[in-house]
Amino acid sequence: MAAPRVEVDGGIMEGGGQILRVSTALSCLLGLPLRVQKIRAGRSTPGLRPQHLSGLEMIRDLCDGQLEGAEIGSTEIMFTPEKIKGGIHTADTKTAGSVCLLMQVSMPCVLFAASPSELHLKGGTNAEMAPQIDYTAMVFKPIVEKFGFTFNCDIKMRGYYPKGGGEVIVRMSPVKQLNPINLTDRGSVTKIYGRAFVAGVLPFKVAKDMAAAAVRCIRKEIRDLYVNIQPVQEPKDQAFGNGNGIIIIAETSTGCLFAGSSLGKRGVNADRVGIEAAEMLLSNLRHGGAVDEYLQDQLIIFMALASGISKIKTGPVTLHTQTAIHFAEQLAKAKFTVKKSEDEEDASKDTYIIECQGIGMTNPNL
Repeated sequence: MAAPRVEVDGGIMEGGGQILRVSTALSCLLGLPLRVQKIRAGRSTPGLRPQHLSGLEMIRDLCDGQLEGAEIGSTEIMFTPEKIKGGIHTADTKTAGSVCLLMQVSMPCVLFAASPSELHLKGGTNAEMAPQIDYTAMVFKPIVEKFGFTFNCDIKMRGYYPKGGGEVIVRMSPVKQLNPINLTDRGSVTKIYGRAFVAGVLPFKVAKDMAAAAVRCIRKEIRDLYVNIQPVQEPKDQAFGNGNGIIIIAETSTGCLFAGSSLGKRGVNADRVGIEAAEMLLSNLRHGGAVDEYLQDQLIIFMALASGISKIKTGPVTLHTQTAIHFAEQLAKAKFTVKKSEDEEDASKDTYIIECQGIGMTNPNL
């Protein structure tokens, strides 16, 4: 007797591709047949975009599942998962759709596969409205590995808006289960570093200007630390198309990582890009949380699957995070609480503790 189909409303809360990523990943992991309706209902271009479609097709392939209604512009899909298998899988957005978002949907699934996986993800590596691959490699990776697994992220080619053309290969082995995490002790900032890049026809001066502007901006607030932002010219054979951007990371005494990043756009001067990233980093350091606003929602699904109680201290809880919690509770039956931090040092700040009793998912194949 097949499990009843779970109904998901894709138009609530964050109302975008994130609902699709969280619900299809959990559907795949838990073997729950799924129907998602009103996909990206409130967006200017409703329904599936190439980015979402390639993610769905990859999840289908990972578990030999069945997928109906999966075409560009579709606002309803049905997904019936089967057993998750390892091996080599390719997902290609054929656009500048984000490889990092493809990684977000697939990673929880392949952790519970029958054998090691190699994911070939193609699209934009440094794209708007998504984490940059540098964020994934430098912030997301070391933190998410605290759940008790490791992965390898090999950037073969960088790709930018609008052409895409980037490729990243992710390799990982399955785990028996995930450990809970506790990220509540922020510590003090000990290091600030980063990279400012140009690719293609853009002059190297742009990278230097972004870096210099970012350093000046950080200096105003944090005077006692050396800020090391490297300007980089991406090698021709490792970058497709033209792009520029910057990521700046702050590391603390307890191993917490925070980032600010920004991408260049036509008509926006280099200083502005650097300052935007610096201001984002500084605002993430002000709230007293132990994770930045972009890591929050990416950790929720892992907390839900882990065995035991996970806790993270955050700044203001984002809509993405509230959305991820909602679907982790609906689909995985994990239990979350979000409450204001009671620590003395957080009294004047907008700081929260997100706690989760994970479901202790175990890998049936190991």
